[in-house]
Amino acid sequence: MFQIKNVSIIHKKDLRTILKNFSLVLNDGDKAVMIGEEGNGKSTLMKWIYDNQLAEGYAECSGEKILSGEKLGFLPQELPEEEKGKTVCEYFMESPDFLDKSPKELSKLANDFRLEPEFYYREQVMSSLSGGERVKAQMMRVLLEGPTILLLDEPSNDVDVETLEFMEDLINGWEHAVLFISHDETLIEHTANRVIHFEQIRRKTKCRHTVANVPYRQYVEERLHHFEKQEQIALGERREKRIRDEKIRKMEQSVGARLDGISKADRDTIGRLLKKKMKNVKAMEKRFEREDENMTELPEQEEAIFFKLGDKNSEIPAGKWVLQYENEVLMAADGSRILARALELKIKGPEKIGIIGTNGCGKTTLLSEIAALLLERKDLRAEYMPQNYEALLDMDVTPVDFLDASGDKEERTRIRTYLGSLKYTADEMEHPIRELSGGQKAKVLLLKLSISGANVLILDEPTRNFSPLSGPVIRRMLWEFPGAIISVSHDRKYLSEVCDKIYRLTSEGLFVNEVRHGDVSSDTF
Repeated sequence: MFQIKNVSIIHKKDLRTILKNFSLVLNDGDKAVMIGEEGNGKSTLMKWIYDNQLAEGYAECSGEKILSGEKLGFLPQELPEEEKGKTVCEYFMESPDFLDKSPKELSKLANDFRLEPEFYYREQVMSSLSGGERVKAQMMRVLLEGPTILLLDEPSNDVDVETLEFMEDLINGWEHAVLFISHDETLIEHTANRVIHFEQIRRKTKCRHTVANVPYRQYVEERLHHFEKQEQIALGERREKRIRDEKIRKMEQSVGARLDGISKADRDTIGRLLKKKMKNVKAMEKRFEREDENMTELPEQEEAIFFKLGDKNSEIPAGKWVLQYENEVLMAADGSRILARALELKIKGPEKIGIIGTNGCGKTTLLSEIAALLLERKDLRAEYMPQNYEALLDMDVTPVDFLDASGDKEERTRIRTYLGSLKYTADEMEHPIRELSGGQKAKVLLLKLSISGANVLILDEPTRNFSPLSGPVIRRMLWEFPGAIISVSHDRKYLSEVCDKIYRLTSEGLFVNEVRHGDVSSDTF
């Protein structure tokens, strides 16, 4: 059993409380997912659970942890800086448990993650691995260390569909407890039996948490039903209050008018009765005021983000060629190996294309080559959202400064309004981008796409850092975009709800499969 008691987290920069008096007990068999919008403290809490010092630089955390002999295994959202310069071999060799494993055990684990056993001994630097390969390497080392409780921060990030299905089996089959954060709705729906929901309401001035011992889809449906019922009751009570208040107001006016109109002769008799009636009306009014204090509150919830992506200027004629790409040999970025041969990709009009494939097969390399071609085109307005946000973001400036190209006062005001629609507080708009969560960084790039007037979007894992509750909004926004989209993704809901075509990249080329609003799994092809 694992337990935390009365955990509170305060952001040091703006002194905002993001979690207050949170308690949780995890027992064997629990698969608990933490959900909530970006910047709500999920990753901070997980870091604190694993090691108090990991969050000390930016958050003040308090509370109690009770482990009861459990061993924690932690998968961070990003590879720690001190690990990025190590080779894959060095990364694994630094784990004492790695040397204790037999070749058979190591081979089985590598196979589970769709990797060759030689992967452990690569001289390739960790930072140069594909995003999915880095996640796999980190997850494999966690499992080699023999934990009882798994703390997984975005285990679904960047990994291929086959590995996502293995992750589902791993979580479901784990004998002990699993506490995880994920933006992959399909993974959550297939695994979680408990939901922990963190919210920031009233313009992020009040934090709230909910622990529900039900699967995710049931939680979402019951939450929506509860809010709808609560709203109906609250609105009904307010209608009754308006009718009652109007009745009392008319009674007071009637008694007051009669008091003002009585003669001197009647003041001792009728006047006394009217004053008594007025006193009763006032007493009734005070009694109702006390009852109103217990009136059902209108439901408060943290709303998902919303803004429009693209306009009429983003439309592309159906007959216009967006891309005619051919490449005999796709090389790795460092030129060390051939990734694929005989590549051909042709896109016409406002098509929405998804590219999938195993980790390390060259999807990001292919997309960056396509981006380089399209960004030079004068007849198109293309924008690129890379998997590594730091490639485009200036981490030392604020979101407003990054998005403001003109320095015009009206432009800055407009940007602030847009950031507000993405649930940024005034304080967060003044934070350096490096201090923002992954999801908040993704929002900055998404907003850049929106205000650019682009008619072609090149997106590498566009939904990877958005919460499950924002996911449907993002997918609808991209589906309604009037231009073309060329993307790499492992998000099964994104692939099925947004993409007109899905291409699988292999060493032998790109192979297409038509899809529209269907289920996407590893056996799609």
